[in-house]
Amino acid sequence: MSDSLRITEIFLSLQGESSTVGLPTVFVRLTGCPLRCVYCDTTYAFKGGENRNIDAIVDEVLSFGVQHVTVTGGEPLAQKRCINLLRVLCDKGLSVSLETSGAIDVSDVDPRVMKVMDLKTPSSGELTRNLMSNLEYLNAQDEVKFVIGDEADYDWSVEQLKTHAIDERCKVLFSPVQGQFSPTELADRIVADRLPVRFQFQLHKLLWGDKPGK
Repeated sequence: MSDSLRITEIFLSLQGESSTVGLPTVFVRLTGCPLRCVYCDTTYAFKGGENRNIDAIVDEVLSFGVQHVTVTGGEPLAQKRCINLLRVLCDKGLSVSLETSGAIDVSDVDPRVMKVMDLKTPSSGELTRNLMSNLEYLNAQDEVKFVIGDEADYDWSVEQLKTHAIDERCKVLFSPVQGQFSPTELADRIVADRLPVRFQFQLHKLLWGDKPGK
């Protein structure tokens, strides 16, 4: 099936993260991920799923009747045909975002797609997987997310922010690992240090917890 992808779920919800937070959004969750971050909340997407034709995926996305669509995982770019899916979704006139770990080259992603790319912090256990060359392919519509689990993560994230001048290239998000780092402490640190970043808390978890399909 040369034009198919392995899909865990497709569902309509509110965007819980990024600069489009709160907007009704269709999520296309691809199956599989080469990383094993210790705080991962979508481990159910590592395996299973079903093969779906790209045209069928796009038709289902359009059936929900909303403008925004997010392709996520797992790690969606682990499936090479994800690039084709992103292009077709853009061709349909949708506002498309991609949630990616930053461990896989993003240079071939359609420039119309808003890339939301993690930089893996030390406590993730996947620090060495960061592909720093990906920063070269980000622009003003894109976003870099730091998921912060402790003080060392915060210090490392600030260092990367300054060393690579990431905020001059794209938007930057700082997000606490729930249950590990106090959201209030992170917010206070951002304010005290006058960081040019957006504090982010996962809206969907406040509303629905960790339920799949939300």
